[in-house]
Amino acid sequence: MNAAVSPQNANPAMLLLELGHRARAARSSAELRFLLVNDSRLLMPYRQACLWLDKEGVTALSGVVETDRNTPYAQWLHGVGQFLQAQPSVQVRRFEPAQLPPELAGSWNEWLGAYAIWVPLVQDAQTPVCCGGLLLSGAQPVEEQRFPLLAEWCHIWFHAYSALQAGQSRFWRKPAVSVAAARSWWQKKPVWIIGGLIAIGAVPVHMSVLAPGELVAAQPVVLRAPLDGVIDQIHVQPNQVVRKGERLFGLDEAQIGSRLEVAQQALLTAEAEYRQSAQLALGDARSKAQLAVLVGRIGEKRAEVQYLSDQRERSRVLAPEDGMVLFDSPTEWLGKPVQTGERVMRIARPDEVEIEAWIPIGDAIPLEQGSMVKLYLAANPMAGLEGKLRYMAYDASARPDGSYAYRVRATMPPNRAEARIGLKGTAKLQGDWVPLVYWVLRKPWAVLRQFLAW
Repeated sequence: MNAAVSPQNANPAMLLLELGHRARAARSSAELRFLLVNDSRLLMPYRQACLWLDKEGVTALSGVVETDRNTPYAQWLHGVGQFLQAQPSVQVRRFEPAQLPPELAGSWNEWLGAYAIWVPLVQDAQTPVCCGGLLLSGAQPVEEQRFPLLAEWCHIWFHAYSALQAGQSRFWRKPAVSVAAARSWWQKKPVWIIGGLIAIGAVPVHMSVLAPGELVAAQPVVLRAPLDGVIDQIHVQPNQVVRKGERLFGLDEAQIGSRLEVAQQALLTAEAEYRQSAQLALGDARSKAQLAVLVGRIGEKRAEVQYLSDQRERSRVLAPEDGMVLFDSPTEWLGKPVQTGERVMRIARPDEVEIEAWIPIGDAIPLEQGSMVKLYLAANPMAGLEGKLRYMAYDASARPDGSYAYRVRATMPPNRAEARIGLKGTAKLQGDWVPLVYWVLRKPWAVLRQFLAW
């Protein structure tokens, strides 16, 4: 029923239905209180109305939007409500000044009309307990035939008010005692849920971390520049398999060759001088005395020739063992000046491969030698390559991205066709057994400790 109903020409039952519809449509407690003290005129005429609740006192007055409980009128009505609430009857009834205490009866004519009605608010019809009441006052008496309508209307209103209050405070109101509350503590659902979480949290799992990894040569031979110079020739290609003694690269020999020719000519000159002085020494004492000096000069020139010959041989780098050559593009090295000890290329055995991983400082869990390490290659993430931890560095090293990490090496079984040097992926390193709850909360707890320092 949406249209307004006039109290003069409508059935009282229809008026009660209209009020019930308005109570159900209310969206707040304030709207319900305003409805009770102002729209109850559909059931009976009155001049004043006051809503008094047991725990709140005077909460609503007719004709006003907000109630000031500190006014003399509200304080006097609060005293009247307390007195009527204390009466044992829970029926709608009239009351007169003679029924009130003298301190309240003396102010009746100042605040109320000649007639007044008290409508108790009862929450439960089976065990009626008065929780407040609606006070109505006017200049004309009210027929008692209206009392049942008023009682039913107040019961409907109080039911809607209680439901709205419960919906607004469901999170802090104490739940009613039910059959489930009477069960033993170990039979309650929350206990089973907490117990299940504790049992799951105690499940042992391997402490593990993930780190970027790649396949590297196990024991590569590093070939470095034997002396300062410019790379003149590259005799091999990247990833080429070479034999021991095969030429790999060479430095520019122009400077060394010219110096060697000069040294050789100087040696020939010194030897010629020695032969001339040896012939003259047979008859000349002075020439005989110079023979020792010429012998020393010949030895010096021979040592210089031998040194330069060795330098020329060293500039021609040969493979020290069989294996695969690892280096960048040859065109990047041709004509490049290098210094003594600068790395140029490596030689590694294709069947001797290891896993190298870099563990960030925040993930450096304790790892024993021989721990399980798995590498999931980016080219084949479904299959993991297994290895055994060989060592973990004690000191963190700087990475190209500016971070610091610990180097980890793990050995692998030989003769793995898919294990090609240079492939990258993600390495999973397994530590000791720990409870699942520790594995889950380790990182959040570490971050929390950094902020709280507790």
